[in-house]
Amino acid sequence: MAGEDAKETLLKKDYYENCSGCKVEQYKAAQRGLPVKQLFVIWIIVLATVLPISSLFPFLYFMVRDFNIAKQEEDISYYAGFVGSSYMLGRALGSVFWGKVADRYGRKPVIIIGTSTVVIFNTLFGLSLNYWMAIITRFLLGCLNGLLGPIKAYACEIFREEHQALGLSTVTAAWGTGLIIGPALGGFLAQPADNYPDLFSSQSLFGRFPYFLPCLAISLFALVVDIACLWLPETLHKHESDSILDVDTIEKLESAPFVSEATEYTHEKKGSDPQGSIFTNWPLMSSIIVYCVFSLHDMAYSEIFSLWAVSPKRLGGLSFTTEDVGEVLVISGIGLLIFQILVYPLLEKKVGFIMIARISGVISIPLLTSYSFIATLSGLVLVIVLNCASVLKNILSISIITGLFIMQNRAVDQNQRGAANGLAMTLMSLSKAVGPAVGGALLSWAQGRLNAAFLPGAQMVFFILNVVEAIGVAMTFKPFLVERQK
Repeated sequence: MAGEDAKETLLKKDYYENCSGCKVEQYKAAQRGLPVKQLFVIWIIVLATVLPISSLFPFLYFMVRDFNIAKQEEDISYYAGFVGSSYMLGRALGSVFWGKVADRYGRKPVIIIGTSTVVIFNTLFGLSLNYWMAIITRFLLGCLNGLLGPIKAYACEIFREEHQALGLSTVTAAWGTGLIIGPALGGFLAQPADNYPDLFSSQSLFGRFPYFLPCLAISLFALVVDIACLWLPETLHKHESDSILDVDTIEKLESAPFVSEATEYTHEKKGSDPQGSIFTNWPLMSSIIVYCVFSLHDMAYSEIFSLWAVSPKRLGGLSFTTEDVGEVLVISGIGLLIFQILVYPLLEKKVGFIMIARISGVISIPLLTSYSFIATLSGLVLVIVLNCASVLKNILSISIITGLFIMQNRAVDQNQRGAANGLAMTLMSLSKAVGPAVGGALLSWAQGRLNAAFLPGAQMVFFILNVVEAIGVAMTFKPFLVERQK
């Protein structure tokens, strides 16, 4: 008993009284059971951030048409592409800055600023008077909302180590949920005066701004989340003095079963930072590079899947309507959410996140190859097989991304997590800006060679996607991808 009391006394010395990060560490040390409250908080924060990204897709074509900037109807999609990419460009330019702010001033301020940005600029986007106002508001929305990087660091720091995979799974699950709910809100609430004339007059605010209602609904949700974030605990350590532990105490703590991040912070403040610049941290940089490869693949796949599904049968597509595609995406999202919350954390504990990423990548290759043969099916068989394939493909993709999230956050100490996630978001945003353009151009080219002797039509598209997937899988092995040695 005396030995346990002495060890407990030593551990208590590890915490600074006025440090919010140390208070979180103390809470984690005493925490038992599943942290449901923290999981829900992270889920709604990410959801409020993701909803504006995809909510405009159902009505963007009509919005750009109403701006009368396109001289010909076929040019509408060209101009609409710049509105969609302006968000990713802004996010690419601002992510590193907000990551550094999160490392210097804390995760909480960046999260509050990010959700406030959604409230302001998403609302202004819905009130856009012209094409350039839409471009600028979307750019500022991406540039000033830099919480997606720090929220991943926060998800690692607010949970005990055994729950970190679940925390990052919640981030990716909320992301996937937002990409489903967002388009549903945009499609259902846009042009309310035309769709619901009994409820909305053409002379009302929503009649004069037909795309304001979905933006307002999302902004109000973000406002509630923003207010709730005021009570969010800060996880960043801020210590007024640099040393409270002597050498003997440190040695005893190192032999104890639990050493908090406050101890790591004390070592860092004394100058023993083994990593230096994040650009020379190969475990971090290698995971970011692999992350970008898979992000490029996933965005190209998302663009190709929707276009391929609505393409006519004579071009190798499925002749689906937009409603049919929406139903497939909703089912995929539900399956993805269930897997990320219930299954992925268990698999990660048993086989590890890197092995899950490798297996997922390998399985994705024959799965993608089967897509061109799925197009030969019809009726109920087509619907069932396509939904199963889509659910499995999205689960495999998100499993890879979640594993790389975990690796990135474990590759750096707490004082570098914000900057590391900001850098990852910057490079990923650039990859995702390239993916849709490349995917659309690739499908258009492939549908022009339906009678080719080698991989005709959509077969060539899925073959090229598999090449990119195979490159990503190969990069998950040593010596390219390496874990940080503890």
